Amino acid sequence: MTDTSKTKKAMRRVLQGVVVRDAADKTRVVVVSRTKIHPKYKKRYTVSRRYLVHDERNEYHAGDIVRCVETRPISRRKRWAIIGKVQAVKS
Repeated sequence: MTDTSKTKKAMRRVLQGVVVRDAADKTRVVVVSRTKIHPKYKKRYTVSRRYLVHDERNEYHAGDIVRCVETRPISRRKRWAIIGKVQAVKS
């Protein structure tokens, strides 16, 4: 048998969210919303979380829907990087 644990790369988490802030250099704030169901009352509700995401070329702006991938720590709170745009902001 061959040991594949050293040859395979670890699966990285991928998130999709909306850019809500693009004021900082090379950093975007992305809001990821999820729908959850209450265990007792079975009501659906949304839970959102804000992530600081690295944008090397400053090419994504507020309103864009982007996909982010988990990376090594880039700064104190930045552990995600943008990998692509799903939908551009509607003008």
